[in-house]
Amino acid sequence: MTTKVPSARQQELLEAAYRYALEHGTGELSLRPLAAAIGSSPRVLLYLFGSKEGLIRALLARARADQPTFDEGVPGLEAAGLEVWSWLAEPGHRGLLTFWVEAYSRSLIDPGGPWADFARATVDDWLAILARAQNPQIRDGAEALAARTAVLAVLRGALLDLLATGDADRTTAAVRRTLREPQARPAR
Repeated sequence: MTTKVPSARQQELLEAAYRYALEHGTGELSLRPLAAAIGSSPRVLLYLFGSKEGLIRALLARARADQPTFDEGVPGLEAAGLEVWSWLAEPGHRGLLTFWVEAYSRSLIDPGGPWADFARATVDDWLAILARAQNPQIRDGAEALAARTAVLAVLRGALLDLLATGDADRTTAAVRRTLREPQARPAR
């Protein structure tokens, strides 16, 4: 199977459309206003991306490419979680993260649309990022997966709260508290 290499014009328009989507979202995306805003036409966008859905899929792939990657060697899962949170809490990432939350929720609501599998794919992406911080000898085990999932849940919940309130100090303190302090086990 051959992969079509995007033309320079397609890449240029994708980047412009991506900047537009970060500001306006994709929920009510209409090709005419988008094309006018990025210096193109609806026909050109349809030609280059095949359909509005094809353009949305390209925008989602572009958003996933902006997610951070961390090399192995971050000392431990909690440290990796704090490093990821530092990236998530950056004010410059708000547009991307709002776009990500919109796409994530649309993937759950419309699993057959252009957002299909976006939520699942991003969960897998983030779990893979966190796995790199775990000891390679244990990272494939169920307990290591559960630990990554718990860190991801904390990060995702704090991110939603941060986007809703803008309160970076409070959400950062909550993430630090959760990832640095051992959780008390309930008495049985």
